Amino acid sequence: MKYLVFIVFCVLAFAKADAQQVTGTWKTIDDESGVVKAHVEIYERDGKIYGKVAKILDKNAPKNALCINCEGEQKDAPILGLEIIQGLNKKGDVYKGGDILDPENGKTYTCKIWLDDDNPNRLKVRGYIAIFYRTQTWIRL
Repeated sequence: MKYLVFIVFCVLAFAKADAQQVTGTWKTIDDESGVVKAHVEIYERDGKIYGKVAKILDKNAPKNALCINCEGEQKDAPILGLEIIQGLNKKGDVYKGGDILDPENGKTYTCKIWLDDDNPNRLKVRGYIAIFYRTQTWIRL
């Protein structure tokens, strides 16, 4: 019986630890319109956090949409598969020091992300320039 309790405890502990990660797939919701836009896969590469558009859900988005307002290498790149979060570093419970791209307007913003204190299945995503910012809440899938 002691072993069974120990095994259950370990399984629950690992499940909770996994739920505390920002990596995974998230449903994005526009903070202004409330429209569900996409699924973004957040992953770690070389010790930093990145995110790419895994699925476009916005029914008003054109099929095979391109990042027409982007600059550089991302100009006219397909939005599906586009890496929109780049180079975030973990600082305590927050990931920051990188950028986020808004494919609708082609602009890149300084970014930070963190799990909601009350619900680790909600990710706070903030893009900002100086003191001006916008925060969205994404939902874990």
